[in-house]
Amino acid sequence: MDLRQLEYFVAVAEEGNFTRAAERVHISQSGISAQIRQLEHDLGAILFDRSSRIATLTTAGRAALEHARAALTSADAVRQAVDEVNELIRGRLVVGMVTACAATPLFDALSEFHLAHPGVEVALIEGHTDLLVERVRAGSLDIALVGTATAPPAGLETLPILSEGLVAAVPPEHPLSSRRRVTLAEIGRHPILCLPEGTGIRTALDLDFAARGIRPNIALQASDPDAVADLAVRGLGVAILSESMVTPHDDRLRKLRIADATTPAVLALVWSTDANPALREFVRYSRKVFA
Repeated sequence: MDLRQLEYFVAVAEEGNFTRAAERVHISQSGISAQIRQLEHDLGAILFDRSSRIATLTTAGRAALEHARAALTSADAVRQAVDEVNELIRGRLVVGMVTACAATPLFDALSEFHLAHPGVEVALIEGHTDLLVERVRAGSLDIALVGTATAPPAGLETLPILSEGLVAAVPPEHPLSSRRRVTLAEIGRHPILCLPEGTGIRTALDLDFAARGIRPNIALQASDPDAVADLAVRGLGVAILSESMVTPHDDRLRKLRIADATTPAVLALVWSTDANPALREFVRYSRKVFA
């Protein structure tokens, strides 16, 4: 008796017909009949009543069916467990990261994961949030660290990491530099320097301006927050970034609170609900380091 014979037995029992069962398991009718006869010989009992066109289980067949299904389920579980171990031995993990985000805990998680599972190939790809989310949904990325200002992307698992408000940054000689707090309307009278569309901070900025009916003058955009800060230092406009992005430039820029900017910029990990073993393990490391 082997698993293949049990699979054929269950197929005939569920189909009630040798021909349909043979089609289901991709074998000839004569082949499945021979395997069932061999199984009956091994068990010492007739499993099907063949006196009509319908293959009906005998008493012995009914007694065997539940156990045959359980054996097949257990075999599948063994296969899955081994597959999961193999994926953690020689799998692949593709991680996305929003452009110019120095997320040290993410690097810590990657390091710990690599040390524990050196056989898993790890790839790190940068991009804007919209592109990263699209690639996670498409399956070309396993997980991504993204910036967002709206609800978490639908259909994906999410682990929020950080939530920050927007701030304005200007050089000491700027007309607003003596202020500690400004409004969006006041900022809107000056050229604005910001991150491009598709980033969480830009989305938050656009939502806040739109809510107040303000059409800002977006003078220059750069994907690197440090580049946006450098442009502000040179007097090209008011930089709009998160507080943590401006802090490294406190010696060159004045940080201004935006009184009516209410939409936070959120940094979060997103991944597919259909997680593979390597991804599930990496999420576990990520939860630990980001805690």
